[in-house]
Amino acid sequence: MLRVVSELVDSGEHVTAIVNPASRHYDRIGELAPQVMGVRVVSESVLRRAGIDAADGKPSHARALVLLDTDDVRNVHTALTARDMDPGLRIVVQMVNPRLGNQLHSLLGDCVVISGPSLAAPAFVSDALEDDELTWLEIGGRRLVAGQAELIREPHLTVLADTTSSATPVLLPPSSSDPDGDIVLGTGVSKVWRTKDVRRAGWLMGIRDVFDRRVRRIAGVMAFLVFGGTVLTHYISGVEWLRALYLALGTVTSAGVEDNAFSDAQPWAKVAAVLAQLMGIVLVALLTAVVVDSLIGARLSRVIGGVRGRPRNHVVVCGLGTVGARVLEILAERGVAVVGVEQDEDAPGVQTAHRLRIPVVIGDSSNEETLRSAGVQRSQSVLALTDGDITNLESAMVVRDLNPDARITMRMFDHDLAQRVERQLGLGHSRSVSMLVAPAIAAAVSNRRSQVTVPAGRRVLLLTEVTVEPASVAVGLRLGSMDEAGGLRVLARQIGTTWDWTPKPDKVLEAGDRIAVAGTRSGLARLLLATRAKHDSAAS
Repeated sequence: MLRVVSELVDSGEHVTAIVNPASRHYDRIGELAPQVMGVRVVSESVLRRAGIDAADGKPSHARALVLLDTDDVRNVHTALTARDMDPGLRIVVQMVNPRLGNQLHSLLGDCVVISGPSLAAPAFVSDALEDDELTWLEIGGRRLVAGQAELIREPHLTVLADTTSSATPVLLPPSSSDPDGDIVLGTGVSKVWRTKDVRRAGWLMGIRDVFDRRVRRIAGVMAFLVFGGTVLTHYISGVEWLRALYLALGTVTSAGVEDNAFSDAQPWAKVAAVLAQLMGIVLVALLTAVVVDSLIGARLSRVIGGVRGRPRNHVVVCGLGTVGARVLEILAERGVAVVGVEQDEDAPGVQTAHRLRIPVVIGDSSNEETLRSAGVQRSQSVLALTDGDITNLESAMVVRDLNPDARITMRMFDHDLAQRVERQLGLGHSRSVSMLVAPAIAAAVSNRRSQVTVPAGRRVLLLTEVTVEPASVAVGLRLGSMDEAGGLRVLARQIGTTWDWTPKPDKVLEAGDRIAVAGTRSGLARLLLATRAKHDSAAS
């Protein structure tokens, strides 16, 4: 909220902030926002006081509502309440669960759903891999990626550039003679199979860790008693070896012993058998306690999902929250060897790691032994993505001591601290999820046109969304007439609240239509002139 309020105020918006008084940023938000309402629960009366007060066909004083609660259910509840109060209100919601977010349009109509983890994760992945070949973007209601054809998962949505000649690439070609050299737009990256991925510990190593040195010592003592008991029973009672072994095992494991086998034995032998049985009872109880302690202390999910062997040149992700979970998914799509580190076994990213069969080390990421278990001393990159700035800083300092050559990226909220750390300590890069997400939220509130630049050799393409304004030249034209060879291509058209990614060229554009396009700067400039409302000379 602090970053979003700052972004909106800098954009010239009048902001009313509804903040929990217990928030540690309450005072800082109060310094930025013209009006701050300190409430713990957002109710209809609170929204009405904040300016959502449509009545008798008149719009509310507030033209947009931004919901940034970390609880998706509370966000949905507040959004539904606001929609009942003002059906025309613009609502921007940050959602953690993307599936729930995709269903909001059917519930709320005109709303913008923004996923912070989806927006921020690609930036962390690019830092980890030092990879600028891929460009992630949100356009046409979809999360897309642009890059070399061999990196993008098929089917490709469109060819953005033919880079057969890197000096003079052909932008927006109708066809391409060399598909492998194309820059294309797609929905995800292709899977690159590797032979040296980091392997999870598995059941065998898990069983080995559960049966640790304590268990082996107790088992050794029991084996010695069984061996001695077998020898004594054979010679004292004169029974055969197999039966003597059976009697010794029954005595030591407390499974019972046949009394008639010692009926003719000497008194001292009978006493020895009783003592052996008592010692066996103690050993069995002790063995049971040690095994249970190992299972509780190690936790089976931790043991089975740990790291096997000595991985090299992998990426270590510390902090498997919502951002860390999305980072794991992208790295897995890229085929990159990765190990996760998380203190909370119930964190979202731990479940994601188990689904993707990615090893996870359960422990404090600022602890040296935990990081050693993840193999940071042999890793190529480390991402510190926990919610705590200090924890991420401590993790980075430990990693730098263990592996001076590793690329380190820290997630840090405090901008001043991040700048000082980068400048004075030289621990690597730092990024803030809120600073990555806030501009997108501010653009959605103002309904500003945001654009993404995709490099193609020494040229660039711009991908953006454009609205057809009333009384513009584009009204009444066919959709296909907007396409311009080498200059502009229509990718999708919004119909109501849904986007059509296979639009028919003969469809006629209407006022209020929104289209997603890819084009050069000149091609996009001509489109903006065609879709912008005409003004007479007196008004201008």
